[in-house]
Amino acid sequence: MIIVAGTVRIEPSKLGSARGEMEKMIKASRAEDGCIDYSYSVDVLDPSVVHVFEAWRDKEALQTHFKMPHLNAWRAAWTEIGVSDRNLHMYEISAASPL
Repeated sequence: MIIVAGTVRIEPSKLGSARGEMEKMIKASRAEDGCIDYSYSVDVLDPSVVHVFEAWRDKEALQTHFKMPHLNAWRAAWTEIGVSDRNLHMYEISAASPL
């Protein structure tokens, strides 16, 4: 399994318009083969920080995701909605267990 986790910043004044773009991205990504989970969440203490969490079946599914039209549309919207300070990391998970 592949986990992508991290943060981006979105100007709080543009968060309302960003939500529509984020919703499109989430729905399209969740529909992809190999997507286990895909979510964004606004930080409770700092509304300019959006936490990103993605879980993918394998690297191939993630690589396919990078080529999808909805990812290109999401990235094209970044300037308009004020996305900055992208800080994401990929983790390869060999095992997981409930806490």
